Amino acid sequence: MTYRAKSDFLNVMIERGYLADCTDLQALDEALINGAVTAYIGYDATAASLHVGHLLNIMMLRWFQKTGNRPITLMGGGTTKIGDPSFRSEERPLLTPTQIDENIAGMKQVFARYLDYGEGRAMMLNNAEWLDSLNYLDFLRDIGRHFSVNRMLSFESVKSRLDREQSLSFLEFNYMILQAYDFLELHRRYGCRLQMGGSDQWGNIVNGIDLTRRVLDAEIWGLTSPLLTTSDGRKMGKSAGGAVWLNGAMLSPYEFWQFWRNTTDADVGRFLKLYTELPVDECNRLGALSGSEINAAKIILANEVTTLLHGAEAAASAEATARQVFEQGGAGGDLEVVTVSPDALAAGLTVVQLLTQTGITTSGKEAKRLIAEGGLRLNNEAVSDPLLAVDAALIGDGLKVSVGKKKHRMVQMG
Repeated sequence: MTYRAKSDFLNVMIERGYLADCTDLQALDEALINGAVTAYIGYDATAASLHVGHLLNIMMLRWFQKTGNRPITLMGGGTTKIGDPSFRSEERPLLTPTQIDENIAGMKQVFARYLDYGEGRAMMLNNAEWLDSLNYLDFLRDIGRHFSVNRMLSFESVKSRLDREQSLSFLEFNYMILQAYDFLELHRRYGCRLQMGGSDQWGNIVNGIDLTRRVLDAEIWGLTSPLLTTSDGRKMGKSAGGAVWLNGAMLSPYEFWQFWRNTTDADVGRFLKLYTELPVDECNRLGALSGSEINAAKIILANEVTTLLHGAEAAASAEATARQVFEQGGAGGDLEVVTVSPDALAAGLTVVQLLTQTGITTSGKEAKRLIAEGGLRLNNEAVSDPLLAVDAALIGDGLKVSVGKKKHRMVQMG
């Protein structure tokens, strides 16, 4: 982007790397200069928690509010009943209304960490408010007539599915119409003039803009962020253990901290700009470090991101635990976290079973041999009894398991 924005929000978006595209950057910039603007991002309730892949857009909403504007987090209580088909190879499994409500409750916990929902501040809305009560015939007559099927079929999210000869149900095909209708209703009810989202949502966002202009003759805009991958080609938000959840009940603050501490060297500067509020010059300085110095920058990244989500105390505790494991325990590298379930503990778990069930050793025979040879330590204490019981008290906030001198794991309650 070569456009030099005058408004604080767009300056942040461009300078820190959030901006992929905008339907009319100059008009949006002028609107932001002239007064507060209301914007929204929609989130379908397909899981009990948001994950790190959502965090970039959550930070956009946070910056939007910090620069004097009003953000809306739109919960997809209605659209989740259909499921977004964008860039998916098959239809999403349908969720019950109870499952959707439970998922929304879990997502709300995350948003409350990043946005101020006080009086006159950010708003959290649910599109079921207007979608659940739609009359099908009235909707077709009043809204459906504004959509061209030919144009909808040309959108990349739909075209790619059809080109691969993969089924696209009529139910899913309606999703983009309902998302467009969200923008219309948000503008009509709350004066919302901007929709933001990932670049994969460009077609859906443009649909909403066109519909609102046709029905209400209103000037509104769309802005997208890039779809991030790490420097080694992995999709942002995924780890070897699966999704990096933002709810502490689904992923502990320590595991969350570790995810950021294990960032690839080449991504540190970029992630500091996107996921923290440190000044851009400081992000660039830290990202330019090399050798052992880059590890200090990774710790700063992990602390800053964890503090925003879980609080400063959780970040400090995670760093202290990591330091104890790495420096005092001599791990000398990244620490893998493994979990055990409460059910497994209730059934009775020996140290040999712990090693095999968590994959630290490949068999009970190997685990017994290690113990017999004095090669196992729990929290740096040697273990000699293969029948030693593992319980919640022993695991506590985290049980460091050392196999030999270089293989270390952190066991936590799952």
